[in-house]
Amino acid sequence: MHIVISEFMDEAAVAALRADFDVRYEPDLVDRRDALLAALPQADALIVRNRTRVDAALLAAGPQLKAVGRLGVGLDNIDVPACEARGIAVLPATGANARAVAEYVIAAALMLLRGAYLSSAQVAAGAWPRTDLSNGLEAEARTLGIVGFGGIGRLTARLAQGLGMRVAAHDPLLRDDDPAWRDTGVQALPLDALLACADVLTLHIPLTDATRNLMDAARLAAMKPGAVLVNTARGGILDEAALAAALRSGQLRGAAIDVFQDEPLPAGSPLADAPNLVLTPHIAGLTQEANTRVSSMVAQRVAQALK
Repeated sequence: MHIVISEFMDEAAVAALRADFDVRYEPDLVDRRDALLAALPQADALIVRNRTRVDAALLAAGPQLKAVGRLGVGLDNIDVPACEARGIAVLPATGANARAVAEYVIAAALMLLRGAYLSSAQVAAGAWPRTDLSNGLEAEARTLGIVGFGGIGRLTARLAQGLGMRVAAHDPLLRDDDPAWRDTGVQALPLDALLACADVLTLHIPLTDATRNLMDAARLAAMKPGAVLVNTARGGILDEAALAAALRSGQLRGAAIDVFQDEPLPAGSPLADAPNLVLTPHIAGLTQEANTRVSSMVAQRVAQALK
């Protein structure tokens, strides 16, 4: 059986697949769409990250496909209903990168609350902004608000509780009497109430029609003044121009954004010169350890689906 891998995957996991399957591993196939489509007629499985568009044209090019492995958890680049209609198993790496994302959120929150870690150039140039940087905030006793209380949200909550933070969350898929709230000690709140009380707000929801542009200008304005926002979910959930305006006005103390409406971030983005903003290139879930876990899990799931 033949497996095509169109984006980066841990070499050990690729080697494990090669022990039992014919594998074409070219991590730049994602950028060579015609070559990718030409590689699929004999493929029994395809393994992707978040950039390969598994759409109608791709599925038509792979009539033998039995499985699509996703090196990550978001599925917005995969036409899941079309895969289901053809009996193609969609196999994400559920939970494998949760620790990496949770640690990113906590690190970003601490950095933005303190507000002192973006001054290296000033200090190196001889400036001494000690007075300006002496009013940072501690995390203890502040409230972390989590939008989307799945595996990543729950792990983030546990890490925050270890710092002495209060934690509240909103998840419309969980009933108020769901055991998750009791088991984690996290308060369930409606979204508006969460926005009003959170000192740090972190997003952990998929991009769907219901969540697209969820954090628009009105909801950003409804956040607690001086709050911090972290988005490691999907870019389309957040209005980037409205976020830039909220940072410039001082409504928000800071933000860390790892995902964007368009990736890479296009020139002229309103985020380019916004203050107190940390931008990273969709890497919150990528660490050496997480990549090993994600790749190993997907390799195992794809192998099981083909055997």
